[in-house]
Amino acid sequence: MRFRHILSALCVAAALQPLAAAENVITVDAKKPGAPIQTTQWGIFFEDINYAADGGLYGELLKNRSFEFPDHFCGWDISGRVTLMNDGPFERNPHYVRLAPSGHRDKHTMIENHGFFGIGVTGGEEYRFSLWARVPDGGKSKLYIDLTDNATMTEDQKMGSGSVEVSGAEWKKYTAIVKADRTFAKAHLRLWGDSKVTTDVEHVSLFPVKTYKNRENGMRLDVAQALEDLHPGVFRFPGGCIVEGTDLETRYQWKNSVGPVENRPLNENRWHYTFTYRYFPDYFQSYGLGFFEYFQLAEDIGAEPLPVLNVGMACQFQNGDDAHAPCTREGLQQFIDDCIDLIDFANGDPATNQWAKLRADMGHPAPFNLKFLAIGNEQWEQPYFDRLAIIAPEVRKARPEIKLIGTSGPNAEDDHFKNGWPAMRKLKADLVDEHYYRDVKWYQNWMNRYDDREFYTKDGPRVFAGEWACHDRGKKWNHAGASIYEAAFMTGIERNADLVHMATYAPLFAHVEGWQWRPDLIWYDNLHTARTASYYVQQLYMLNRGTNVLPTTLSIDGGQASVNPVAKGQDGVFASSVIDTPKQEIIVKVINTTGEAQSLTIRLTGMKAKQLEAIKRDVEIISLNCADYDAENQPGRPEVVSPKTFAATIASDKKAATLQGRIPAKTFQVYRVKL
Repeated sequence: MRFRHILSALCVAAALQPLAAAENVITVDAKKPGAPIQTTQWGIFFEDINYAADGGLYGELLKNRSFEFPDHFCGWDISGRVTLMNDGPFERNPHYVRLAPSGHRDKHTMIENHGFFGIGVTGGEEYRFSLWARVPDGGKSKLYIDLTDNATMTEDQKMGSGSVEVSGAEWKKYTAIVKADRTFAKAHLRLWGDSKVTTDVEHVSLFPVKTYKNRENGMRLDVAQALEDLHPGVFRFPGGCIVEGTDLETRYQWKNSVGPVENRPLNENRWHYTFTYRYFPDYFQSYGLGFFEYFQLAEDIGAEPLPVLNVGMACQFQNGDDAHAPCTREGLQQFIDDCIDLIDFANGDPATNQWAKLRADMGHPAPFNLKFLAIGNEQWEQPYFDRLAIIAPEVRKARPEIKLIGTSGPNAEDDHFKNGWPAMRKLKADLVDEHYYRDVKWYQNWMNRYDDREFYTKDGPRVFAGEWACHDRGKKWNHAGASIYEAAFMTGIERNADLVHMATYAPLFAHVEGWQWRPDLIWYDNLHTARTASYYVQQLYMLNRGTNVLPTTLSIDGGQASVNPVAKGQDGVFASSVIDTPKQEIIVKVINTTGEAQSLTIRLTGMKAKQLEAIKRDVEIISLNCADYDAENQPGRPEVVSPKTFAATIASDKKAATLQGRIPAKTFQVYRVKL
């Protein structure tokens, strides 16, 4: 690799030491806007890790609702005469339970669901209970539903109740609304059988009535709202490593995740038994949150959908070069078909295509306008290159309008990476997916990563930074200190917008009781969410994306200005600038990574005298201060790290508009200047 480190690690460390007396002058040339900024430049990546889907974003509150877990009563307690059956109405989910009278008036038949680390309910809110049921003998029965607090010291455990009346021997769907009388994070749901009549029940479900966009099979409102509030440009899904699977049988298969939700088969989550130090053997995928819902969510939040599909390989970390589909046209036909059929599902005409018709039958006749498709996740070397060389041409031939994304492996500087990029160039990938989960020191040393135009040639594929996050050594949580280095690193992405067309922080979600990986962008428990300092860094870039890069230089104490702000001993200050042409606004981002406040002058040049005279004097400044290095936003408590907005006055003469002040220690500030 020919990355040119302008500073050695020692020099970088020295450059980041505070020199409080230094005068930092940032000069922005507004005369010649540079590279256009892609609408997809800043986005999000969803992986079903840390209970991100079931138990997280997906609104379903019951675990193992169709009794299809290997332990068919996992998540359930049972009493009385409860029998597991396997000839149910849904072909791919055949199991259900038969609730029969106990034969004694003081013995009750009942099933009780624990939810995901309990069921979070809010007092006064309504919850939609549903199930499929029948009376096998053809009569009528009545089932009762209770939300319960099993640890309460009050007289009655019930927190809300309802009932459904079941009739006839045919399977039908029944619903009831249950209102919670108080807020509780650890509720259970009980379903009582009829004391005199046998009843069969299947697909027992509970959703908040208030889901995101009020959809019955919808997303948890506060979690999905946090995504909308980011305003991401691209949404990558459904994973990462779950796309590969521990083996090919358990890889994510999108065709199993569409169609009627009751008939989507269970899948083993690749993460449920990976980490023995945080082990969740009951972590499965119901596919209730499937590809239709992913596309719909991308549309709802205004992001371009970017699905990732399997390349015919199981996880190489777990299997080496074993557990892969044969590297032949015939051996990979299923994977080729999956790619082409997915494009048709997203974009096709329902009148002429079966997969497009399925999309329309699910409630979305209009196309989702898919433009990108990633094939493979973190694979490397010839097993990956050879399979992609078979699949990609077939997809291009069938659907040439789609931009294809390949991968450079799991790391960002090793031999797999060095070999991956030339292979992707040879295969004419449109973008190459890079991953780097690294500590603060790595980010300090690689701030100018995308300035290396010997390695990243202008005629090659564009960069997709598909998974990345910063942590400190020994501190793999969302402490504020690491987020400042994320903000600084993003100036290099923005500065090189002609090269880097997408960047998505990862992972996106984590349940406080079900996490296996840190840091994560959004945390939640059963009732609350927490938007981390890293969340606000991403949001500030997304809300201030602009349309074109502006040339920006930094000089210190009157020294030579540097086009690359990291290159000349920049004293721990980083900057990038953009113009938003439709809004007639210049946006300057400045990050002080040091432990001391820094003097700062921002000069806007390259404008005509009339423009400088007309420039608005009030500058909006949005400030994210992370001086409390270990601060961490957590669910259920006020945010200790969040942006604050204030104003300052800019002065101008015939040559430039100038703003002078100081930027606090460990602070990311956005300056918005109206023209």
